[in-house]
Amino acid sequence: MSTPSLPSLQSLPHGYRALVIGSTGAIGSAFLAHLQSDPRCALAVGLGRNTHPAVDLDDEATIAAAAQQLNAQGPWHCIIHAAGLLHGPHGMPEKRLGQLNYAQMEATFRTNTFGPALVLAHFAPLLPKQGRTLLAVLSAKVGSIGDNRLGGWYSYRASKAALNMLVKTASIEVARTHPQAVLVALHPGTVNSALSAPFNGAEIGRPAVDTAADMLRVLDGLPVEDTGGFYAYSGDKLPW
Repeated sequence: MSTPSLPSLQSLPHGYRALVIGSTGAIGSAFLAHLQSDPRCALAVGLGRNTHPAVDLDDEATIAAAAQQLNAQGPWHCIIHAAGLLHGPHGMPEKRLGQLNYAQMEATFRTNTFGPALVLAHFAPLLPKQGRTLLAVLSAKVGSIGDNRLGGWYSYRASKAALNMLVKTASIEVARTHPQAVLVALHPGTVNSALSAPFNGAEIGRPAVDTAADMLRVLDGLPVEDTGGFYAYSGDKLPW
């Protein structure tokens, strides 16, 4: 399968620098590969639990230390948070109220909400205050309250809805000091990855390389007026 063509991020300055947090996952690694292949990108760095510096969403100290260390290599014009949790040691997504349990809810929120919140807190200051900058966090369409027609997946839905609110709120604050910054939540669609594997992801999902390319195109085309929004890989604006 050939890699889809990816327009350079023309909206960013030539020689821009990019960070991908969660770069060992399917989508994160695809983001990193695309950015590293962009001739306009001077440096693209991936971060995760086993990188140097390391970013562990369960350990705020690693998030703060990584941001402090990378600050010296900045400014960073494009920051993408691509880590997420749908299922894990505590079980599969809950289909009924009776399946809710504290351990699974806490684990889901730590990865999908609390961790990204701390990434926003520590990494948003690395964006340059002048000129266009991009900060994107992977969310999910099932986190849309207005689009919820099937129910189920309680923790995952709620964690992504909360994440969307964090991105919206952060966009308002960041705009005060970074007037050309675009902060958004992105829905990647169903991707052929470990996250979607138990749900027929290999049969119904798209290759990660395709969805990452699509989301970068969406990011590149968003005007600053759309900061704080929630967008699908297709470019469609999603309801809260």
